Amino acid sequence: MSGEKPVKLLDEKGIRTDGRKPNELRPLKIQVGLLKNADGSAYIELGRNKIIVAVYGPREAHPRHVVIPDRAIVRCRYHMAPFSVDERKSPGFSRREIELSKVIREALEPAIFIEEFPRTAIDIFIEVLEADGGTRTASITAASVALADAGIPLKDLVAATAIGKINGQLVIDLNGLEDQYGEGDMPIAMMPSLGQITLLQADGRFSGEEFEEGLKMAINAIKKIYRIQKEALKKRYLEISKEVLESE
Repeated sequence: MSGEKPVKLLDEKGIRTDGRKPNELRPLKIQVGLLKNADGSAYIELGRNKIIVAVYGPREAHPRHVVIPDRAIVRCRYHMAPFSVDERKSPGFSRREIELSKVIREALEPAIFIEEFPRTAIDIFIEVLEADGGTRTASITAASVALADAGIPLKDLVAATAIGKINGQLVIDLNGLEDQYGEGDMPIAMMPSLGQITLLQADGRFSGEEFEEGLKMAINAIKKIYRIQKEALKKRYLEISKEVLESE
């Protein structure tokens, strides 16, 4: 509404509302293999975001008319639980959830060797348990780990974050308040070891200089996320190895 006082998202020292500096990520935690009934799974906490991902496949594709003879199809379902936001949402699928399902699938698909599994389907189910800005990028990060946990061959993990602009300042990893009242949002996903970007969107206005600076900030943050992804997978594999040894 016109006449409203702008929300102050940075203090005089350049500190954000949650105490972070502009180039700081929120606390990040990833756990692997929590769901025994899925082929692969991962749980992520990014700030107040809490998201669980299950992966099934490659498996026979149904219905038959969706089958592709020379590669697998990748399907993604992103859903926010009714209790995931302050105001209870409808349990059904919104247009935004359908759109984000497509965006997340398109960010992950380039990393999968889909041609190795013709006439099959790989299904990714994402459930947002608590949301506070950045669920799209957190979901991509967790889903990539869940795909690896399922043993699906990948060219590389996919890690993601978002650059935002608040009070004229570029920042990394927008929280919910910054996402709501900021001036811009630029989600980015990439395969870090290959240097290949798989998602780049922009909502708001960024100058050419801001875009270049934001991309550098995102790549630095994605490298940190990538290390945490790999550490979570290594921890899971060590647990499996220990279980195997103990059972012998």
